[in-house]
Amino acid sequence: MNAVLGVGGGIAAYKSAELARALMERGIRVQVVLTSAAAQFITPLTFAALTGRKVITDLFSNSSSEETLSSAIEHIAVAQENDALVIAPATADLLARLAHGHANDFLTTTYLAFTGPVFLAPAMNTNMWLHPATQENVSILKKRGHVIIEPEEGMLACGITGPGRLADPQGIAEIVAGFSSLGKDLEGETILITAGPTQEPLDPVRYISNRSSGKMGYALAEAAVHRGANVILISGPVQLPEPRGVSVIQVHTAVEMRDAVMQHLAEASIVVKAAAVADYHLSRVPQHKVKKTATRMSLELDPTPDILAELGQKKADRLLIGFAAETENLTRSALSKLESKNCDMVVANLVGQDGTGFESDENEVVLVLRTGETIPLARAPKRDIAGRIFDQVIKLRLSLHAAR
Repeated sequence: MNAVLGVGGGIAAYKSAELARALMERGIRVQVVLTSAAAQFITPLTFAALTGRKVITDLFSNSSSEETLSSAIEHIAVAQENDALVIAPATADLLARLAHGHANDFLTTTYLAFTGPVFLAPAMNTNMWLHPATQENVSILKKRGHVIIEPEEGMLACGITGPGRLADPQGIAEIVAGFSSLGKDLEGETILITAGPTQEPLDPVRYISNRSSGKMGYALAEAAVHRGANVILISGPVQLPEPRGVSVIQVHTAVEMRDAVMQHLAEASIVVKAAAVADYHLSRVPQHKVKKTATRMSLELDPTPDILAELGQKKADRLLIGFAAETENLTRSALSKLESKNCDMVVANLVGQDGTGFESDENEVVLVLRTGETIPLARAPKRDIAGRIFDQVIKLRLSLHAAR
């Protein structure tokens, strides 16, 4: 595995030398990139001696025209040659520039050109870390699927005690190495994932929908592409950035989602139906806005296409993973869905709980398998849940191949 180690300009920069060594001890080849501010705290020579590689500090070379032309696109080459981007310490300034897409030095331009997993280890003064602007930037970066390795509490260089100290370098290296151990175990697979809600129009300005944010489906798409899969994501209307390296198809209604799924089904070896598709729609939508009156209005709704059931009938040798959002009888309802829709696994979660499920960054689910086995996954960030789901998908795929 190859990794870029970006070093921001903070007092914790000296700990990045230990991080570089820790990454190399775990078999990771390290390319160090220093910001100009970082070079005020620790010299490039330190990292060059540790890694045996040139340390990059400038976006452009100042020597010859030939080298200047080469360095002008070096950030693209670095982005393409490496499997992970680790930034430690990630200062408040760096977090802000990354969150808002600035590209004014080698590290930020490399970030914009990089399509793999990003690990950010913030370090700064406690008040700076807790400031709403910093927390908003961190939230933006989390929504992109980046791994935020939270700072630790303790005595800081400024004399304040509180959160803001760089996480332990060995711990950071362990998290990055944990990703590398996954390898590309989904390479060669094409995974079709659905995500988000559908919107079923009542007239040209109104619609019925549900509270799905699409965060679970998008986390699954990011996890799958990081593990080497070719990913097709069919998404209802959400307020999320498109995952890098994923082919995204935008739809609005259940019928549009069904048609997109069936159009791309032949390409897929694994289908993950994480979308919260509306169960009912108005089959005849008025062409003009319905005016409000003092009288009561009744709507006659028809069922939408049952996409999962149709997929179960056309499954062939594909793996089919369904989702079940329930308010009661979680496992029993999931088992019933698994059998009636011919799924290989159903991911079930109780909705209506604080902090998990719809609109949340975390989830708590039960994996229900065709064998009757149930695997509870404790509350965790959705990106972690996505990884655990694909761990089980790998096992299902191996057992399916062994049975052939």
